[in-house]
This record gives sequence, C-alpha cells and structure tokens, in this order.
Amino acid sequence: MRIGFIPLTDCSSVVMAAVQKFDEKYGIKIIPTKEASWASVRDKLVNGGNSVQRMCTLRPGLWRASGRGRPEEGHGRADDAEPQRPGHHAGQAAIKDKGDRWRLARPADRKKEREYTFAPTFPTGTHAVWLYYWMATYGIDRSRTSKTFVVPPPQMVANMRVGNMDGYCVGEPWNQRAIIDNIGFTVATTQDIWIDHPEKVLGTTAEWTAKNPNTARAMTAAILDASRWIDASLANKQKTAETVAQKSYVNTDTEVIVGRMLGRYENGLGKTWDDKNHMKFFNEGAVNFPYLSDGMWFMTQHKRWGLLKSDPDYLAVAKAVNRIDIYKQAAAAAGVALRRATCAATS
Repeated sequence: MRIGFIPLTDCSSVVMAAVQKFDEKYGIKIIPTKEASWASVRDKLVNGGNSVQRMCTLRPGLWRASGRGRPEEGHGRADDAEPQRPGHHAGQAAIKDKGDRWRLARPADRKKEREYTFAPTFPTGTHAVWLYYWMATYGIDRSRTSKTFVVPPPQMVANMRVGNMDGYCVGEPWNQRAIIDNIGFTVATTQDIWIDHPEKVLGTTAEWTAKNPNTARAMTAAILDASRWIDASLANKQKTAETVAQKSYVNTDTEVIVGRMLGRYENGLGKTWDDKNHMKFFNEGAVNFPYLSDGMWFMTQHKRWGLLKSDPDYLAVAKAVNRIDIYKQAAAAAGVALRRATCAATS
C-alpha cells in the first residue's frame, strides 16, 4: 500500500514502519511515496493514486463532512476517515528579519507603510491555524497588516532566502534549516502555543476503509509499532534522523533533523535550550489516539477565521471522521494500552 507524505521530519513513523519492517509483521507492505505539496497529497487521495496520506489535521474530511467543503479550496471526498495521529509538536514559526517580530507585536512601533508577508503550507492547514493564532495573540489583524501565500514545506527556505516572505510557519526540519543557513530565526514553537498539540493524521476514505478493513487495521498497527520504536531510545531517534534525511525522504543533512527530534533547540539568536515538549511520535500512546476534541477545536478555528460560514454539528462531524474503532483494534493488535484520559475522550 502506498502512503503519501510531504518531506517533513514527522513523516518518520511512516518511513520507519517500512524501513524497520513493522509492516511485514502485519502482513502488508508500506511504500512511502514522496509528494511535492499538500495539493498533490489531496489530489492523489481523491483520485486513488495513494491509498492513504499523511495529512494535516485540518483535513478534507472535516470540511466535507460538515457539508461546507468547496473543491476549489482543496477539499476532498465527503467520506474521509482518520484512524490515527502519528506525531506531536511538528511545526514552528520562523521569521526572517530580527526586528519584525517586535514591530508586529507592538502596534505603536509598527511602520504604517510596511506590509508583512507570511507563508503557511496550505490555505486551511494546521500551519495556517498556528500562524493566525500566534498573530492574534499579539493583537495583530492579519487582514490589515499582512498578507499570506501558500508555499510547500520543502520550498520555504528557498523562498525566504530570495525575499519572497518575512516569515513562515512549517514543520521541521525547515525551521532549523533556516537557522543553519543564517537566513532566519525561530520566533515561536507550536508547543509554545499548545503543549502536546496534534499535527498530522493518517487520512484515507471511508470507501477504502470499508473495502479494506484488515489492511486499515494492519497499517495503523504497523505505524503504532514504528512510533513506539522511534520514541524508545536516543539511538532509535538518531537512526530515524539519519534515515529520513536521505534523498528519498526529506533530503537534507542529518544534523538539521536530529537536534529538534531530541529536544535540543536553538532560536538562531544565540539562545539554546532543552525542550521537554519536543516532537514526539508515541508518548505511551497519547500521541496517536484520534481525539474527537482535536477535530472539534480545529473546526472552531475554521469558523473563527471565516473558513466556515456557520457552525456545524462539531461533535457529529468529528465522530464521522475520526475512526476510533479502527484505532482501538490496531492498538489491541500492537499491544498499546488505552490510557484513562483517552477512554474518557471517546465517551
């Protein structure tokens, strides 16, 4: 089975499920398939080019299931299904000019003639939400003081280098890459906004899941095994970084990936720290459960920013999309216990 991914560090659980042969344990073969953009991810899922995609949490299904998806805005089939979340803390915000953060944050210092340009990775994706949320925290009216345009994750650094934007929000390793290349700095991490926030999901369609229930369960179990293996030791994280850095996957230097995977951060301005809330892939199963509350929260953000014109039945939509049943079956197969908080979240 082909699982599409974007070149980001958080593709690791899909890649390592194949490389470490966790897929074979469950009688399937996972083929990680690199895509150029989230638009490509969307199209291949809709058209059947890939069985499953590693997608942003603000996935097509939440929009379509709410009855408010519009194909021209990049939304897929009405029956999308999400069985698992493979990662936490995948995204950060990087800014180009060292003074821009403070001119943005303090309206009195903001130059009236200056319009700032920021880039998320997809118009309705998680990184757009993090960017808008961060700006709103500082009282910034994004519609009046800035403009946004979409840039695929692997192209963020190159676009900042030539001056196409002042800042961006994207998953790793493209923030650390900007620091190493001395063209930007990290102004905030997404764990600063929301500790243990969700990020990517495994997205497919209800039609595919109905036709392939055993494969859906096996895939979810294999990626649970891979996620647990990555988090199990520093050596496993080092090997994961070395693997996903290869040209077939993220295509960058290992040192660009491994630091933030281990929780060793720098901001590009001389500050370094160990972040206990760094990127996690398993965390005793807390990472991977498809929480209804997460989907509901992201829909409220769509409503907040005018991407939904009215309130859907938030809980009903989340229940239609988040395949808790598949996750529970896969967790049992992989020997992953359901935590008490997780059980409460399903009621």
